[in-house]
Amino acid sequence: MRFIQLLSKIAVSPSNSAADWAPLPIRFIVGFGFLAHGYAKLSRGPERFGIVLQTLGVPEPNLLAWLTTLVELAGGIAVLAGVFIPLISMPMAIVLLTALFTVHSQYGFFSVKFAEVTQTGVRFGPVGYEIVLLYLGGLITLAVGGPGRLSLETVLPRSKS
Repeated sequence: MRFIQLLSKIAVSPSNSAADWAPLPIRFIVGFGFLAHGYAKLSRGPERFGIVLQTLGVPEPNLLAWLTTLVELAGGIAVLAGVFIPLISMPMAIVLLTALFTVHSQYGFFSVKFAEVTQTGVRFGPVGYEIVLLYLGGLITLAVGGPGRLSLETVLPRSKS
């Protein structure tokens, strides 16, 4: 019940403006995207992702597979909740930049590439770096501009430095 009261207090605050709410869709998209990718790696076993990293020539593939999985899960949750975004953005950006330069850059910009039409339907080619840049742009926007009023950050006690 206190949570509902808190949300309603935030929502009807006199200082509320559209700018206060603007980060929310970005947080949902970026947070859910990272969480979904992290969950996919965790549910299949990070070791399987480690094999992919090893094939790409990434050093310490098993360690980095686990770290990537944890960054995606923790980062996704933090972004969705709107907490610790400047802190978690750096490892999340490293994951994105690694994906960009080790996998996606060789396939060009576009995320959807038409390959061919077969009797079974349309087939698409490999994914380019367009989505990676969109995620990176969303992270930078949140790290610089903040998570917005509808976030847990607004209710956490601040340290007096």
